[in-house]
Amino acid sequence: MSVKVNITLRKKNANLPSGVRLLIRKACNATLKYEGFDDPCEIDVTLVNDEMIKEINNEFRGIDASTDVLSFPLGEKGNYDKNPATNALMLGDVVISLDHAFAQADLYGHGIEREIAFLTVHSVLHLLGYDHVNGGLEQAIMREKEEAVLDALGLAINKI
Repeated sequence: MSVKVNITLRKKNANLPSGVRLLIRKACNATLKYEGFDDPCEIDVTLVNDEMIKEINNEFRGIDASTDVLSFPLGEKGNYDKNPATNALMLGDVVISLDHAFAQADLYGHGIEREIAFLTVHSVLHLLGYDHVNGGLEQAIMREKEEAVLDALGLAINKI
């Protein structure tokens, strides 16, 4: 499997923790591997602040509020456009608010690495067609997959 993950930092004066770019790439790869997705593909990940994600959320979803992560799948039901230059499937775009990621890591009492990996895995599952809007079984399935991938990355929450 060949996965190209393009990462763009659009948060001014951001102190990106060491290794975050590699972590995001690993999280994308681990999610695709867990899902048995073997085709060459591309994912674009943009790291922003709360102000920028609020603007994007309002523009594309009509929700005038910041959020932790947004996913913009470029395919439907497993059908994706191909990048004509590379012949790789273009899965879509992920936008992560670093402000939200740091706040949520503090809130949930785990490291920023786990939070960024979680948001990445969550979003890649959306790019593959998973959803949780209606809650219930769909949300439970996504949550189970997220934890399995985080466990494979060594970032699972320790359970007593």
